Amino acid sequence: MEVEMKIRGLMMDPVTNMPIVILKDAGSDTVLPIWVGIYEANAIALEIEKVSTPRPMTHDLIKNVLSGLDTQVHKVVVTELRDDTFYAVIWLERDGHIISIDSRPSDALALALRMDCPIFVEDEVLKNSKQATNASDRVTSEELRKWLEGLNDEDLGRYKM
Repeated sequence: MEVEMKIRGLMMDPVTNMPIVILKDAGSDTVLPIWVGIYEANAIALEIEKVSTPRPMTHDLIKNVLSGLDTQVHKVVVTELRDDTFYAVIWLERDGHIISIDSRPSDALALALRMDCPIFVEDEVLKNSKQATNASDRVTSEELRKWLEGLNDEDLGRYKM
């Protein structure tokens, strides 16, 4: 079963100095942090902040190619957590045909923002992720930040991109 999520924000991991995308369940307080690369975090941040660049960046190019080919992006889904790595699928439709494309979650999220399509996470991923949490007792983003900062090196090393 897929759980719809929204990008709640981007943070820097204070230990590894790597960016973390925070996904939040649209219907509850469950959050899922996903560590991403610097360039992908930049692509996500540019779109969140609606910053336009003088030339198309990679994810803008992909959006333009898909639009030029009259292809719709229906959704992106974080499908799996295997060997400490998250996996995602981008679901496209072209000429009535549904196409699934394997993707890194960071690229799928950057594209989802540009295509304004929903983001989902398989509930098994949420169950299997030791980092997913119900944030009802972490009401403020400051408290969530402190919780993430409190993760030890072993916890942080568990999720490699």
